[in-house]
Amino acid sequence: MKQLLISSYTRIKETNIIANFINLSSIQLSNVLLLILIFPIITHQVGIEAFGFVMLANTFSVLAGTVINYGTNQTGIRDVAAHVKDLPNLQRTFYNTLWIRIFLFLLYLLLLFFLQWFSIQYYLFIVFSLPLVLSEVFNPLFFFIGIEKLKLYNVANVLSKAGAIVMLFFFIDGSQDAIWVNFILGSATVISYSFLVFMAVRNFKLGFAGPVQADIRTIAHQNFYLTMNNISNNLQQSIIIFALAKWGTAPVLGAYTLCDKVISSCRFVLITVFNAVYPKSAQLYKQSPRVWKRYKKRMQLIIPGLFFIGSLLLFIFAPFAVKVLSGEENETAIIFLRIMALVPTISALNVLNVLDQLLKNNNVYIFRIAMVLLALAVLLALGLLQIANPLWVGSFTLIIEIAGLLMYQYATTKPARHHD
Repeated sequence: MKQLLISSYTRIKETNIIANFINLSSIQLSNVLLLILIFPIITHQVGIEAFGFVMLANTFSVLAGTVINYGTNQTGIRDVAAHVKDLPNLQRTFYNTLWIRIFLFLLYLLLLFFLQWFSIQYYLFIVFSLPLVLSEVFNPLFFFIGIEKLKLYNVANVLSKAGAIVMLFFFIDGSQDAIWVNFILGSATVISYSFLVFMAVRNFKLGFAGPVQADIRTIAHQNFYLTMNNISNNLQQSIIIFALAKWGTAPVLGAYTLCDKVISSCRFVLITVFNAVYPKSAQLYKQSPRVWKRYKKRMQLIIPGLFFIGSLLLFIFAPFAVKVLSGEENETAIIFLRIMALVPTISALNVLNVLDQLLKNNNVYIFRIAMVLLALAVLLALGLLQIANPLWVGSFTLIIEIAGLLMYQYATTKPARHHD
């Protein structure tokens, strides 16, 4: 046993995961931990049913933020990195990114104005979540990653979440205050991001620049499919929440959103691992596809193995986790969490398949898979709600993850068979 542990540690060390994980993601993990701490504070303050309404509006706002971001957190990194020593072009990249987000945010305000006549049950929750959407306008993540100076960004993120926790604790007292939860979370983030934008402008001497129409049109054209893919990925997990809000009950919605946030936290950790192995993977693939293939095979044992331990613990301690997070023994939430416990492991099995497609620049495959999964998610959500059984409703995310794993596995092996 001792020899097995030593051997496993040596293999992990050789992959540089530990070093990358610590150097690139230590403060991001602090953000995740603070985010996990927020959940029980909200549920204890407003109750699990009101928590469902809060998370519904939160999910809607995150979806809106995905549209407003318009893929600029991804393409902006490339553009900033390319012009980091070219001040005029760096300035153009920075401000054009902000301008296209501002334009889309104004369209979102127009959408909110018209939604008031559609008798949406939780409309006010969505309206009071407006700061969450506004924060995406000012989110300078693309800039700080592009210049490879994330420390200030991550520290500001931690402080904003810590401030939000304090405000939630003191100002939210009972379900009647639930409508203000997302307002507080979003306002803290807006303040943090606005400060970071100010620091970026001051430190890099980014003089004010108006929108360049040609650049805006280029971003609108080039980022369209990327944005559609991001929207699809978001809806694959969130469509069931919107369906529950329309056809489900408040207790089931609350229980599901509670467990969904737990699984989302696991995904944040997986994204952190992804970011840790991405640089090494890119180097190996550039060196030789065969070297990358050997590395991928080794990592497909290590990463899912680690996440399987987490899944096992989540399954065993589901009652304890629900009790801590919600302050009550909610049987529906326990059922959901135990079914969803395997999701992080399935996602970990698939993460290197996704990375493989990115390294091979197979964006068409990624887009097609996203569209198929979205269609499946819509049909599955409607079908599971017709059955109205917690066992099946809780399996939604697991089924989608398994489908994604199978499709990405097929996309990964297809070129090899074709080549043969």
